[in-house]
Amino acid sequence: MKIATILDQIDLGTIALPHFQRGFVWNRDQVKGLINSLYRRFPIGSLLIWVTPSEGAPARGDGPLAPGVVNLLLDGQQRITSLYGIVRGKPPKFFEGDAKAFSGLHFHVEDEVFEFYMPMKMKDDPFWINVTELVQKGAATFFGSLLTKLDTDEKRTRCLARLNAIDQIKEIEIYDEKITGTDKTIDVVVDIFNRINSGGTKLSKGDLALAKICASWPEAREEMRKKLAKWNKAGFQFTLEWLLRNTTGILTGEAYFESLKDVKTEMFKNGLAEAEKRVDALLNLIASRLGIDYDRVLGGRGAIPLMSRYLAQHGEKHPDHIERDKLLYWYVHTFLWGRYAGATESVLAQDLGIIKEKAGALDRLIDNLRKIRGDLTIKEQDVSGWSTGARFYPLLYLLTRVCGAKDWGSGVDLSSFMLGKLSSLQVHHIFPKAVLYEKGYERSEVNAVANFTFQTQETNLWIGKKLPEKYFEEVAAKHPGALESHWIPMDKALWKPERYRDFLRERRSLIAKAANDFLDGLLHGRLPETKVVEDITLRVAIAPKMVADEEEDMLLECAIWVEKQGLPSADIGYELCDEAGNVLAVLDLAWPEGMQPGLSKPVALILDGDKDAEKILNQKGFLYFKSVENLREHVQEEILK
Repeated sequence: MKIATILDQIDLGTIALPHFQRGFVWNRDQVKGLINSLYRRFPIGSLLIWVTPSEGAPARGDGPLAPGVVNLLLDGQQRITSLYGIVRGKPPKFFEGDAKAFSGLHFHVEDEVFEFYMPMKMKDDPFWINVTELVQKGAATFFGSLLTKLDTDEKRTRCLARLNAIDQIKEIEIYDEKITGTDKTIDVVVDIFNRINSGGTKLSKGDLALAKICASWPEAREEMRKKLAKWNKAGFQFTLEWLLRNTTGILTGEAYFESLKDVKTEMFKNGLAEAEKRVDALLNLIASRLGIDYDRVLGGRGAIPLMSRYLAQHGEKHPDHIERDKLLYWYVHTFLWGRYAGATESVLAQDLGIIKEKAGALDRLIDNLRKIRGDLTIKEQDVSGWSTGARFYPLLYLLTRVCGAKDWGSGVDLSSFMLGKLSSLQVHHIFPKAVLYEKGYERSEVNAVANFTFQTQETNLWIGKKLPEKYFEEVAAKHPGALESHWIPMDKALWKPERYRDFLRERRSLIAKAANDFLDGLLHGRLPETKVVEDITLRVAIAPKMVADEEEDMLLECAIWVEKQGLPSADIGYELCDEAGNVLAVLDLAWPEGMQPGLSKPVALILDGDKDAEKILNQKGFLYFKSVENLREHVQEEILK
């Protein structure tokens, strides 16, 4: 079948996409590769089509289907969607994804290369031809404008041949294999679909499970996206697969998506509603009891499916406050020790197995974690991590919110309910970075968690770049006990840059003690009740600001700029871990799912030029940049244009 015919049939509603297909996931490199292969007349593979009656066909998209039968694409969606976007200049009616992946493709007639539009490179250069305009208007339109630029007949002939080769792409035949017959039920076809999608852009286990669900409930994906959008608005970013994991655990008590195979549609709908209810409850509980009220400090999100299952097991009869706090004790330790940082599925399976029997479930979970760790007591050296991506960074935020820490400028309690829902804290370097770098301290020391504290914006501005030996005296005089409330060593000799390492060691010790006291209180039910925050899932999140210094300001400015372009939020100080949860590298900014999730490689910014980190990023398939300028250039030229 000719490419032009395929595209026409999409417009007519005789070719469509089944509901159980996921959205468009190709990136620009894959689109370029496809068009380049067609230009050079290389084979691009065949299509697999399911021929089924139009009436009741599980098709996706807004347009009506043609009467009689419809051809549903099982294999070839990414190729055909890319071709439709290039030739038509717009996505097909069944499109779900980012159209930037195929918009703005250009061809250089002389160099014979395809690139997406870059204004600085292509503007006012007539040899760069918009591919979409070329296939829509024909080769002659562009050849005429190039005649005066070509000084020999040989060049003119070669140019015309190349333009025609692109113009005639839509006339290329693509072989299609059809699946027909009354025995080809949805279940059979989904199984075929799963088998043929073992190569190319790989589907995750979650994708495959969701495909099966969408076959019987076409609206499933959209319903799940609505719930994710609600949590995103409140400041928490979760994925479809994560929500599916929650639902799976609630319905089956299992971690593996295969356990959904016998779950009927109505049962899944009920399980999804239950998962939403339990996640809402947990986010409110974690915010109220632990002060963790936005995404950056929400460690251990891999533990939430288990916590959802635990709450669901108790039904409407919620655990008493002792059991509730014990659950939170376990949760905090999961992110402190990276329980779900590696092979999440297998770890979750093990932990779900532990709680199958309700009686004593939490004690068994905690005992298991203790056996793995040997000891759950936090020691001074455990708090030695660095960057805002470190595991103990959320702990420091937690302690600030729940242990009576005072703002150094106003003396106000920094707990979430005292500040109100419209307030957010800034993270502040106690010792200014510039001074520490001048003194020869390493970046990991300068950005140590023990050099962080949280203050209101007003106080952060007041402190500025003052040294502790100066502003600590002012804080102590104005607000007695405020320094101690942030676990500051009160030996004044340690407030000098020359004693910085000693300061870090003493403060780590104080933080560890405070953490152990708080966690022991959770474990043994000794902590007083706290005020319940307003429903966190109904709020509009306000992102906390970063440190008031040049480097952090630059990173924050870059992260905000990327977000303003309609792209995902960055993880600041992101810990890149192996499957066992061990930290391999700390990245200044990271987009682990890519800036176009599903369309692009994971992206990272590293400022210190660490060769070991670069090697690891290469191994992990990251696209990385060593300056903010290069990162912004990439966004502008490769994504936005």
